[in-house]
Amino acid sequence: MAKTLLRTNKEITEIYERHVKTVYRVCFPYMKSAADTEDAVQNTFLNLMRSAPAFENEEHEKAWLIRTAANLCKDSLRNRWRKHEDLADYQHLQSRENLDVDETLGAVMALPDKYKSVVYLHYYEGYTCVEIAKILGKPQSTVRVHLFEARNILRERLGGDFDEK
Repeated sequence: MAKTLLRTNKEITEIYERHVKTVYRVCFPYMKSAADTEDAVQNTFLNLMRSAPAFENEEHEKAWLIRTAANLCKDSLRNRWRKHEDLADYQHLQSRENLDVDETLGAVMALPDKYKSVVYLHYYEGYTCVEIAKILGKPQSTVRVHLFEARNILRERLGGDFDEK
């Protein structure tokens, strides 16, 4: 029989409650629809239950989930015939997760795919370039270049007063 589940239902539920919103926000820019995003989130947590990785701390747990979610989304996009939907539907995030959907979030959601995860992880989750590189399995220089290029695109779309906090 397959490997036994090393976590209790309570532990899985606690991990899910801590990170489901983050995983959803990581998946949505890839999947571009609520239904596909929900499938990707579900698959991410199924992978957690199946593989039962040992985590050093909550930050390691969160990083594992983000990387797993991004990889599952990329695999899904590569392996399926997909109907590409207009990202104008991102407004559902506001009602679903009590996010402040504004012009900035709209501009971020309209970025090319290679920039979305990097911008989200840096500005919305507070990760450094070094941490993002580890999470996404990309070189640090690539992460820095993607942030730089994304900032330029956002500055152009949002006007010269774009704040880079």
